[in-house]
Amino acid sequence: MQYGVSVPNFGVCSDPRMAAELAHIAEDSGWAGFFLWDHVLWTHPHTRPASDPYMLLAAMAMSTSRIKLGTMVTPVPRRRPWTLARQLTTLDHLSGGRAIMGVGLGGDWFGDYSKFGEPTDRKAHGEMLDEGLQVVTGLWSGEPFSFEGKHFQLKDAHFLPKPVQQPRIPIWVAGMWPNKKPFRRAAQWDGVFPMLDGDNGPITPDYVREVLSYMEQFRENDGPFDVIVSGKTGSEPEKDSENLAQMAEAGVTWWIEDPSWELEEMRARIKQGPPRIGEQEPAL
Repeated sequence: MQYGVSVPNFGVCSDPRMAAELAHIAEDSGWAGFFLWDHVLWTHPHTRPASDPYMLLAAMAMSTSRIKLGTMVTPVPRRRPWTLARQLTTLDHLSGGRAIMGVGLGGDWFGDYSKFGEPTDRKAHGEMLDEGLQVVTGLWSGEPFSFEGKHFQLKDAHFLPKPVQQPRIPIWVAGMWPNKKPFRRAAQWDGVFPMLDGDNGPITPDYVREVLSYMEQFRENDGPFDVIVSGKTGSEPEKDSENLAQMAEAGVTWWIEDPSWELEEMRARIKQGPPRIGEQEPAL
């Protein structure tokens, strides 16, 4: 199992220099990845400053040399997929092949869609996500690419350079279990990030097994596939170790730490380093 950190792209982490510093600390402390949320707005309980996550990731790439970098997750329906393809390719080259593309539908909790006149229909968002991923990966091919979809149309678009990573930058797809469609979608790509709404508690090893059992029928290849779970550790090492061992046995390949949003607590948790399964060292 590998271990990463996920922090918001708003609040204290909206400062690019602070984001770069935290990523550098994470790399020095043994984490294998650093991931950012992707929100335009955050207004609960009050409006917080926010920054573009890909600008922050670029700053983080320049302050690190090893850890994976990406978003958890980018709502593709509110982005132009050709712009997103260009941003990820640039990040992949800047970082020397360390980019990961985390994607999902996102939500309109604070107006990320509606305040800017974007559609809020979830069915349309699903269509836009599926089409958007076809566009992004088509452009990453480095060959002239055309696409005629319901929401996006391209004609003889030729993007260079190709990403450093081949056959593509890994694509991780988020979904809220037990909704089935996101997991049929995730089965076609490189990883799945299962979540539950707050009423159903945290993801457990049994949930992971249920998700993967459902997805197995839709997997069309046996290539590498990541299973990502997020949560909090650090205060009860023995309990954490037992839970992580069960997660790994269930098929989880990445544990993503969600530290406090308060700067000093966040910095302290990152410096503490990844959790351990028994005496096992984290996979770097």
